[in-house]
Amino acid sequence: MTADSVRWGILATGGIAASFTADLVDLPDAEVVAVASRSEDSARAFAERFGIPRAYGTWDALARDTDVDVVYVATPHAAHRAAAGLCLEAGRDVLCEKAFTLNVREAEELVALARQHDRFLMEAMWMYCNPLIRRLTALVADGAIGEVRGVQADFGLAGPFPPAHRLRDPAQGGGALLDLGVYPVSFAQLLLGEPDGITASAVLSDEGVDLQTGAVLSWESGALATLHCSLVGATGTTASVTGSLGRIDIPEGFFHPDRLVLHRAGRDPEEFVPGPADGPRSTLKHEAREVMRALRAGEKESPLVPLAGTLAVMRTLDAVRERIGVRYPGESPGGRPEADLTGDHAPA
Repeated sequence: MTADSVRWGILATGGIAASFTADLVDLPDAEVVAVASRSEDSARAFAERFGIPRAYGTWDALARDTDVDVVYVATPHAAHRAAAGLCLEAGRDVLCEKAFTLNVREAEELVALARQHDRFLMEAMWMYCNPLIRRLTALVADGAIGEVRGVQADFGLAGPFPPAHRLRDPAQGGGALLDLGVYPVSFAQLLLGEPDGITASAVLSDEGVDLQTGAVLSWESGALATLHCSLVGATGTTASVTGSLGRIDIPEGFFHPDRLVLHRAGRDPEEFVPGPADGPRSTLKHEAREVMRALRAGEKESPLVPLAGTLAVMRTLDAVRERIGVRYPGESPGGRPEADLTGDHAPA
């Protein structure tokens, strides 16, 4: 890392890797120096597409490239533990896509590795870095809607996805919850923290993954979050935060909003939109900038996407999976000790 540039490596060559890299190469203080895939041909094609100087046919080669400051792990989430762990052990800082891992046990192992090797680690929860989401949390923190009473959020895709698709494959961590439901859960916990109680129901596929899941999270304060994710129907991807004095609505695309609407009794609705420098709603530049800011500051985690919050979301996802009966090959119930999965789910 130099004063002028942070050097990135890209691990995996799928759609999200391409989107992130396209945004990275447009940042003047970011340099993409290497890419890796399990297929050397795929890595070379990706490198040619984005003008990346080095392409590797193994993850290990990228992890050991000392010219790389930070690796963006963009594999399917079933491989996050292995890929991110390899990079951390080799001394690379890591930005890892969401869902962070299959379960909280794997997430805890990655956090432990980051601390053992004194490396930066962050979940690529781009929603948390979005300027309008940051504005929403500031409004809530400032009391604009009073005490939060309820949160609603949904994320569904129309499909249909064939049985061979990764979203239907238990070995790849398939199902709506980890791919889509991570957003509603993360949104609710950004505002309310880890829940005290969890109920959930789902429709499962023949392969044993969730096609759609509904969950209600509860807090001792009396707040409730009603959350939904689906692989069988395109939802509005809306969200709403209701408080004792008002409400904030995100009319569409809540995880990368282009507007918020604040409603308060006796006042006209107030609309908030991105500023001139914020870029398009789909940009991944905000999370990239946050990683580079933290690295230059010598921080080992981001205050916008803290590791404690990532672990708390993974605990909730584990608990929801336990309640709906989804378990992935080779893991213990929910990825956690059985005793942690009975009754209500208390914060750590």
